[in-house]
Amino acid sequence: MQVAIVTGASSGIGFGCATKLAEAGMAVLGTGRDQGRLAELAAAVGDPERIATLAVDLTADDAPQQILDAALSRWGRVDYLVNNAGVGSPKPLHETDDETLDHVLNLMLRAPFRLARDVVPHMGPGSAIINITSTFALVGGLRGGAYSAAKGGLTALTTHIACQYGAQGIRCNAVAPGVTVTPMVEQRLTDPRFRKMNSEMTPYPRLGEVDDVANTVVFLCSEAGAFINGQTIVVDGGWSSTKYLSDYGLDSDWVQR
Repeated sequence: MQVAIVTGASSGIGFGCATKLAEAGMAVLGTGRDQGRLAELAAAVGDPERIATLAVDLTADDAPQQILDAALSRWGRVDYLVNNAGVGSPKPLHETDDETLDHVLNLMLRAPFRLARDVVPHMGPGSAIINITSTFALVGGLRGGAYSAAKGGLTALTTHIACQYGAQGIRCNAVAPGVTVTPMVEQRLTDPRFRKMNSEMTPYPRLGEVDDVANTVVFLCSEAGAFINGQTIVVDGGWSSTKYLSDYGLDSDWVQR
């Protein structure tokens, strides 16, 4: 039985990835900070032989070893690592203090770097690392700040891992979601400007859903994705690659910026 580690698995995209990988027949170690939500993940998978959870602060010095030990002691192997944990509500450069900068970079760049570094020696041919990045790593994002910097760094780390370890049969790819309806962004979607900027500029007639991202991750961890390496797959309905504007957006009165 193949084994996947998913960080930030207690909610949103991480929860979706963990449950979808379990549905695909894998054993899953889900990590997060909230033990109660992790218990909900275990209940959703419903098979104690194929799910384990670990409440851990990913930025702690011993977090990678804790996670690796939990997977190896339970199943004796690691086949897939999904680096998903992150924070939202980014601020632009001029509003970002050092404390915020350090927290964002530690969680979304340093932590996945360190975890991947510890996991790779235990991976064999056919294994893969999936880094969840963002469209803000690809295009200029308003208010991106430290978030854009961390996700951009994670994109570069993805291509390095793909190049360095591809000859060992270890692949690495990134999945870059656009705005996806999760608890982390639901509040922001109540802001009419934020919603217009996404829904009226996405040519597909809805916003992204967790399953859109999770299904892409499962694909990259399957035989169907076995020759995909060093790529970023964007899951955003066309938001980042088109100049689309809906009829409503075209017909609306201009507002002062």
